[in-house]
Amino acid sequence: MKIDGAIGFDPFGIGAAARRLEAAGYDGAWAPETGRDPFLPLAVAAEATERLELATGIAVAFARNPMTLAMLANDLQQLSKGRFILGLGSQIKPHITKRFSMPWSHPAARMREMILAIRAIWTTWATGEALNFRGDFYTHTLMTPFFDPGPNPFGNPRVLLAAVGELMAEVAGEVGDGLLVHPFTTARYLREVSLPALERGAAKAGKRRADLTVALPGFVVTGTSEEEIEAHAKAAKGQLAFYGSTPAYRPVLELEGWGDLQHELHTRSKRGEWASMGELIDDEVLDAFAVVAPLEEVATRILERWGGLVDRFSFYAAVPEPDMTEVMARLKA
Repeated sequence: MKIDGAIGFDPFGIGAAARRLEAAGYDGAWAPETGRDPFLPLAVAAEATERLELATGIAVAFARNPMTLAMLANDLQQLSKGRFILGLGSQIKPHITKRFSMPWSHPAARMREMILAIRAIWTTWATGEALNFRGDFYTHTLMTPFFDPGPNPFGNPRVLLAAVGELMAEVAGEVGDGLLVHPFTTARYLREVSLPALERGAAKAGKRRADLTVALPGFVVTGTSEEEIEAHAKAAKGQLAFYGSTPAYRPVLELEGWGDLQHELHTRSKRGEWASMGELIDDEVLDAFAVVAPLEEVATRILERWGGLVDRFSFYAAVPEPDMTEVMARLKA
């Protein structure tokens, strides 16, 4: 299992943060798209590191188009000398249509076509053959020499696709290089729903599970005292409540028998009662989504729950940095 970290977006500390992760033994670093762009910090991190893999986790695909994504990923693959991973996600309809003012329709089919279009563009740059991609959502038929960067000496970056639903997980297996598991998941949901869907998609393309990467940013609640653990648990419950209020994520709760919880969370979110929603997440729900353990037991619990299921693990809720080296050593042993 590879262990990854996050570099954040301190505009004056990105390089230093990336170097710290590399020195601590992390395998990769993820840059999210929340209040900041996910590509810019990775460009800085590429210059500051030598072996750390660098990934967007995630870049909102439908806020962009295949050509812009192909160019960004191609450049970062070259800047990092082959260490870039393009992590894509669809986001949900309100954000695409109301925040980004972009079209939304048939997300799994659109995502499948988007990744195929990106790969077609990369093929044109690599081989010089005419660009002639025609789909239901995207059409790319023009590539003149002035706009062609030519072959990438480091090849194409890998593409991981975030998915909660089965259809999107199938797309990840068919046209992607693996699955970026949403942190709002349980081991049961991953084992019984997501991975079988990923394998069905892979089979369509003649691939196997072993050909794909499964990466998880997992919730971890820990600390060196009961007070620290309680504080981390409260924060995790608030974040889980935020995710649980999203109707698209209801299947995860339903599988565990908590479908009614999703309805109540969604109702409170509509009323703007964000501060109180975490109170609805009890310890049983928290334990299903998060590894909850004292610091000295964290590594063992992560391996017990996620070992054999995921190929890459990162801490969604960060372990206190002074103790990270010890945890890392146990995970990598």
